[in-house]
Amino acid sequence: MDMDFLPFVIIFISVVAVVEGFVFLISWRTNPEKKRINQQLKMLSRQKEQLAYDDFDITRKTRELSSVPWLNELLQKIPRLLPTDRLIEQARAPYTMSVYILAALLLFFVGTLIFHALTKTFLVAVPAGLAMSYLPFLFLIMKKNSRMKKFDAQLPDALDLMARALKAGHAFPGGIQMVAKEFDDPIGIEFAKVVEETNFGVGVEEALRNLANRFDSSSDLKFFAIAVMIQRESGGNLAEILESIARIIRERFKLMGTIRTLSAEGRLSAIILVAIPFFVAFALSIMNPQYITVLATDPIGKALAFTSLVMMAVGIYIMKKTIQIKV
Repeated sequence: MDMDFLPFVIIFISVVAVVEGFVFLISWRTNPEKKRINQQLKMLSRQKEQLAYDDFDITRKTRELSSVPWLNELLQKIPRLLPTDRLIEQARAPYTMSVYILAALLLFFVGTLIFHALTKTFLVAVPAGLAMSYLPFLFLIMKKNSRMKKFDAQLPDALDLMARALKAGHAFPGGIQMVAKEFDDPIGIEFAKVVEETNFGVGVEEALRNLANRFDSSSDLKFFAIAVMIQRESGGNLAEILESIARIIRERFKLMGTIRTLSAEGRLSAIILVAIPFFVAFALSIMNPQYITVLATDPIGKALAFTSLVMMAVGIYIMKKTIQIKV
């Protein structure tokens, strides 16, 4: 072989190897069976990591609110912080309560100083600082709502899996264990906690009640827990009950989608009405800044700006309640 062609041969072999690698990777990811196995392996490893991350211990009666011992004892003595701790647990937040309280205090002081430097008055700076201090808890609420929605979306498939397991001859705890193994977070992790509780001797009814308390905004989960409790006391075909609940949940999701489509015009109108004042203020600050600076320098302008923001907040709340339809 002529040595002049050797670089071209090496390049050709390298290109073929890279292409074959891409083809193998794509075929692996698109193969249904291999893809299913890969997803199950990922879910199992993720569940193991998340359960270890949660430091789940059924024998522990209280959650750790801070990694600092004296601060943890102090926070444990404040009953008003229990709803915040419940929010952190529901959102599966990565930090303890003390971190979010510290972040809220820091945002309050920073926001107050910044707005006082801009407006030269505490009348605007303090409310602005309070609004900024709410941001960590707003993040927790959004994370919680997202997790709740995902849980509700997974629940019908989980109930169907449990119904099929019951028809195949498995016991009810075995069906719960199947859901814990087959599903991703949040329902896989939460059902794994139910399995852990039952393994520690907690009754199934009590474990389901604890699950419903962790997801207190999910009415579908409450229906499931109540149905299981009634069935265990009075008897009946639990598999058919679970299938009926799953079917009702899916029908409700369809109805919610229809309502969301019909109310899309109202939601778009609300977004436009909320955005117009800010857009006009931004445009005026570029074209004629004198009109906007009066709102930050003149006492009457500050009062008008504050009143306008309060009225806008009330209007946003009313519009949200108007277009929000519960099913």
